[in-house]
Amino acid sequence: MDKLRSMEIFVAVADCGNFTGAAARLEISAVMVGKYISHLESTLNVRLLDRTTRRQSLTEAGRVYVEECRRVLEQVAAAEASVERLRAAPSGTLRISAPTSFGACVVAPAVATFLQRYPDVRVELDLSNRVVNLLEEGFDLAVRIGDLRDSDLVAKPLCQYRMAICASPDYLARYGVPKAPADLSAHRCLSHMIWTARTEWHLTGYEAETPWRRDPVLACNDGLGLKMAAIAGAGLLLQPEILLNEDIRDGRLVRVLDDWLPAPRPVTLLYRQDLHPLPKLSGFIAHLREEVAAQRHLR
Repeated sequence: MDKLRSMEIFVAVADCGNFTGAAARLEISAVMVGKYISHLESTLNVRLLDRTTRRQSLTEAGRVYVEECRRVLEQVAAAEASVERLRAAPSGTLRISAPTSFGACVVAPAVATFLQRYPDVRVELDLSNRVVNLLEEGFDLAVRIGDLRDSDLVAKPLCQYRMAICASPDYLARYGVPKAPADLSAHRCLSHMIWTARTEWHLTGYEAETPWRRDPVLACNDGLGLKMAAIAGAGLLLQPEILLNEDIRDGRLVRVLDDWLPAPRPVTLLYRQDLHPLPKLSGFIAHLREEVAAQRHLR
């Protein structure tokens, strides 16, 4: 028989003073109450109740045991209430993994507005370009850019990761505006140090090797550093659109070669399968998708 159920029935008998009253409170038969008590005494190998025809009274062992049962049942009730609170509204700690640049520009602002809406949530946002293992590392959600490997995780599309080629107005005034990819050989190009022949972005409809990998005038391991150099007039920049929108809108950077941009890559949300995900996860996923959709609408 279930130990917690046996404790619950024993406490009811102690409170009511007899099997009949306990049975009425718990909506079971008095015979079943007796079976639970007998099983409990047999398991503990001690008499918990002195029985008469009309009333049951606690033995010394019964008085000690009933108080411990009350504490256990209170702790169980508190644990269940905590889970219910988690399921009733977003609360608790949410662990998120996201690529460095996209996470800083898109995910972090969405986290801020989510926390304003749900103050009982705490977020751990890990910004890194490494591929984390959600199950082994305890992440609730991962944001991935590009094609996915086979996975047992739930994959939900978020948006497309689009690129832009830009330069400052001052740079274009000095070096001219490139009209086609072939013109790039006469320009000063900025490159990210993580680009390789396998990971670089290829211009659509242009089969030749791009100058970004072949001969960059500046290579840097940080996207923000490259953008600031481009704004200062160092050269042409190829970066995700999401990092450049504000600077393009305000005129600090000017788009070029839009007809040859690399193909966009999918951005996907990954999380563990759960028939009833906690509100902190399902709520944030819905919030992030709304924020990204709103940003696309404003552009």
